[in-house]
Amino acid sequence: MTEFSNLPHSHNPDGDRRRVGIEMEMAEVSLDVIADAIMVLFGGVHQQTSPFEHRVTGTRFGDFGLELDSDLLKRREYLDYLENMGVEVDREAGPHALETALSQVAGLVVPHEVVAPPIPHDALPQLDALRQRLQQAGAKGTHGSLFYAFGLQINLELARLDADEILHHLQAFMLLYHWLLSHSQTDLSRRLTPFVDPFPEDYARLILEPGYHPDLTDLIDDYLAHNPTRNRPLDMLPLFAQLSPEQIDAAPVEHHLIRPRPTFHYRLPDCRIDEPDWDLSVPWNAWVEVERLAADPQRLGAMAREYLAAEPETLTDKGQRWVEKVSHWLRS
Repeated sequence: MTEFSNLPHSHNPDGDRRRVGIEMEMAEVSLDVIADAIMVLFGGVHQQTSPFEHRVTGTRFGDFGLELDSDLLKRREYLDYLENMGVEVDREAGPHALETALSQVAGLVVPHEVVAPPIPHDALPQLDALRQRLQQAGAKGTHGSLFYAFGLQINLELARLDADEILHHLQAFMLLYHWLLSHSQTDLSRRLTPFVDPFPEDYARLILEPGYHPDLTDLIDDYLAHNPTRNRPLDMLPLFAQLSPEQIDAAPVEHHLIRPRPTFHYRLPDCRIDEPDWDLSVPWNAWVEVERLAADPQRLGAMAREYLAAEPETLTDKGQRWVEKVSHWLRS
């Protein structure tokens, strides 16, 4: 296992170690197998809400959520769709009978998702033991099939909740985005899905301008004007819903999918759980580079000036010139 990089700022506004929640998508292991692995490592009690939703409660880290990751299935809306397609549905069938059958079929394409509770960031090596156990149990990740556009999501508490702190991280992410794609070798299947659509170039240029110093309200307004969706590689809507719920409530976004929390929602990484040379340190260490750049205003400003002066083709992920520039900056 690779060593987990340290954050430049390790504590949250309350003075506690910043906590991080990890979400992993995978296939070819059942929710029961996942629950057993969690209990072996961390204790707890396995509870089943439906064949699509399980929980392991009372572990030493808190409660884990396990689910077949499809809102359509979890909300039982599939019954209406099946009936509209002419499929006879017995809504009075025994408990979970139809759901169980559907979960077995859907699990071939719809990922099983493990939602870990927020843990101190320096406890990630312990959580990586779960990744290892599930790998040994036969879990398949992003490269397991052409259909498996599976991701790993990092929900990390902020060190500060002011506009400057948030802006610096957004700027750092824009500058490192193509490097993150290249460094992480993000799978084409995930790039082609809408879940991690890149930020618009005009938004990147807006926030990288040296004269851009918004207050929190203007920062959120500008974000929503250019990104009225959670489908971004760095989804800021949970954070903004925590800080300014009235602005998010008034925006045309996916309200039923947004859970307010004081975290970044980093959605770009693949979940390569079945690959022996991959562990949680790979996506974590890539994110830490964003944190380090955000914490270095001089380097951040210099890179922003280079970005704004660069020829457009330099900034596409089809070329390597900007990635090479970023790699040089990160080594210096």
